[in-house]
Amino acid sequence: MIEEISIRNLGVIGDARLPLGPGFTAVTGETGAGKTMVVTALGLLLGDRSDSAMLRQGASSAVVEGHWQIDPAGAVAERVLDAGGEIDEGELILGRSISSEGRSRATVGGRTTPVGVLSEIGEQLVVVHGQSDQVRLRSATAQREALDRFSGTELASVLAEYQQTYRRWQGNQGELDVLVAERDRRAAEAEELRAAMAEIEAVAPRAGEDDELAERAERLSNLEDLRLAAAQAHELIATESPDETPDAVTLLETARRQLERAAEHDPALSGISSSLAEASFLVSDVAVQLSSYLGTLDTDGSRELEIVQERRADLAGIARKYGPSLTEAIDYLETGSSRLLELDNDSERIEGLEHEVEADRAKVLELAEQLSALRRGSAIRLSDEVTAELAALAMPDARIVVDVADRSEYSLSGKDVVSILLAPHPGAEPRPLGRGASGGELSRVMLAIEVVIAGSDPVATFIFDEVDAGVGGASAIEIGRRLARLSRSAQVIVVTHLAQVAAFSTNHLRVVKDSSGTVTASSVQQLRGEQRIEEMARLLSGLPDSQSGLAHARELIETARALDQ
Repeated sequence: MIEEISIRNLGVIGDARLPLGPGFTAVTGETGAGKTMVVTALGLLLGDRSDSAMLRQGASSAVVEGHWQIDPAGAVAERVLDAGGEIDEGELILGRSISSEGRSRATVGGRTTPVGVLSEIGEQLVVVHGQSDQVRLRSATAQREALDRFSGTELASVLAEYQQTYRRWQGNQGELDVLVAERDRRAAEAEELRAAMAEIEAVAPRAGEDDELAERAERLSNLEDLRLAAAQAHELIATESPDETPDAVTLLETARRQLERAAEHDPALSGISSSLAEASFLVSDVAVQLSSYLGTLDTDGSRELEIVQERRADLAGIARKYGPSLTEAIDYLETGSSRLLELDNDSERIEGLEHEVEADRAKVLELAEQLSALRRGSAIRLSDEVTAELAALAMPDARIVVDVADRSEYSLSGKDVVSILLAPHPGAEPRPLGRGASGGELSRVMLAIEVVIAGSDPVATFIFDEVDAGVGGASAIEIGRRLARLSRSAQVIVVTHLAQVAAFSTNHLRVVKDSSGTVTASSVQQLRGEQRIEEMARLLSGLPDSQSGLAHARELIETARALDQ
């Protein structure tokens, strides 16, 4: 239930507070005073789209704030807490602000949230009906939703199970269709992968092998130059032919002995002699290394080079096809194995999906039949009860027929097409609401449906924006009476221009327009006693101080009290 709404700088409303509370609240006022802005403000709190054009002229921002009383243990409270908001002793505060740049900010329980959260909460708190909803009532979707609301929890439970099964069925069917459609392509891909992996495995490459072979090929290609250089260096360092020119080792040894013989005359030569001995040792070690190196040079290097080049060609071939580098070709072997496993599982996945799809399809058909049966049973009761309500709304000869027809395709709502038909007088063929029903008739049909549905699908708050458009006289009185009846089980807020409707309210608010210069500011007054009588007289005759109008207003209020007993 909405306790209070505060509005600042919205449309023509400068600053207003609307005390609401339980029961039936009527909102009246002169044309252009800003009654519609009250509904607009409520819409903003319920997640409607905002526009900077909504701002009062000259204002930098508009702010709307609503105070609700909710069940602290209910679903709404749970959603508020999930959004990070707070609830103080069952009081929930919703807020919405709009800047002149068009930016919008929403708050839930003191916490800034996306506007979508307001929409989620609003759907559970309020049902709004306006002229646009009368148009919407003509759609098959809205008519089916009305029937489903009337059908209550049993249908809601079956519908929830149906929708869960339907979504799973469609999801699996979509995946199955893709797998079947691409089965040949995926099979060809699997064969290509097997051939590629077999080719790579046959070569059996090692990481870094191409670099190793490149170095080896370079060595084998220059084998003779390497052998000649190493042999000549070895000969110069340590020759094995004593008749030849002395080698480096021999010269170093000769120099060391010369210094040792003279070292007895000068100890300084001993250190130099030791350095020559170390140099001789190092050169001798180099000679051994060269000798060993010469031993490693294969005399049949040409054959080895041929083998190396063949191997390099094999590695280059798989690198080109699956690389572009050898490392990537080796990685392809691993990723290809995973992909092949996935492709090879297609047949098993298709078989599994076929079973799941068939089982879900059978379940969808079964649940759809249950939905149809429940809707047909509810349609008869809804037809009778709404027809009875219309009789009380000054349409005694009208008859409502709720028709449930099958269609060939299944959707998220089942297989039914629901049509609400109106026969305005005896003998008339029932026709769709969209054809032949006037605005006033649609208003009464909509109200009758809500009054009937409220018994099986209670809503905390109903908001009606000129639900009485196009009606008057006795019809208007009956609309007021039915709104009062609805307010016994829910909060009802009605924007109206008819005294016959406002007379049934338990809380009467008037939007007052005060012109000052070029800016019009509107505020809201709560009417009691004579103030209410004067406003009723204004609604009836346009003259708030007319004696006959005042008398008529008092009579109308007394009549409303009597009828609402």
